[in-house]
Amino acid sequence: MGTVKKILNISLKILTWLLVAFTVFMMIFTIVTVSTVDNRNGRDIFGFKFYIVRTDSMSLSDKNAHMDVHFNAGDIVIIKNVDDPTSLQKDEIISFISANSESQGETVTHMIREVKKSNSGKVLGYVTFGTNKGVDDEALVDPEYVLGKYVGKLPGVGNFFAFVKTTQGYSICILVPFLLLILYNGINVIRLFRKYKREQMAVMQAERDKIEEERAETQRMMAELLELKAQLAKQGEADLLYRDETASGDDAPCPCQDRVENDER
Repeated sequence: MGTVKKILNISLKILTWLLVAFTVFMMIFTIVTVSTVDNRNGRDIFGFKFYIVRTDSMSLSDKNAHMDVHFNAGDIVIIKNVDDPTSLQKDEIISFISANSESQGETVTHMIREVKKSNSGKVLGYVTFGTNKGVDDEALVDPEYVLGKYVGKLPGVGNFFAFVKTTQGYSICILVPFLLLILYNGINVIRLFRKYKREQMAVMQAERDKIEEERAETQRMMAELLELKAQLAKQGEADLLYRDETASGDDAPCPCQDRVENDER
């Protein structure tokens, strides 16, 4: 029985630490994702940013099967900052703030089909398209709105990031574990308090028992002393009576002396 209880306690501790680790991880994860993933104004990580793919405009199809890069809605694309947004070339994939009527203000990741330049050679913008559709985007991409260049992807991870950012996802992944952790710690605090009170009561009871034992011992000793005193008093009275009787015997006349006196007469 003791072994089973020990195993259960160890398992409970392991689950608790796993819950703590998961909760802390999710809190850090949320802070990082809110400030980096799918946030144009967020911080980059060592020069890289991460954006969730919203459409299948770059997914694999017959039109782009010959190309090396494909990604689907729900993936995360890894974008590297570029020092000079006018240095980009044809066939490179970039993320930018869209000026198209259907996706204005959104982050789009498409391939460059053509670099538009002025007569003086200044880059005016980029013609981009989704390789799955093959149709050019409506608006020219101004270099000022280029967010970076595509360098890789995390398949399917964007769905999870998007879910965590929803109220339901936040509740399931962060709020509920955090509340469970608080509840568990609260229960532990109550258990520890009750244990402390029990131990305190046990100590107080032990002290009361000790005092009671000392009181009983004192009473026993007092009874013995009183009994001894009574015995001594009786012994003293007996000795006094004996001395009185002895003294009375020495003063009385001897009968044999009276007989001698009578014979002499």
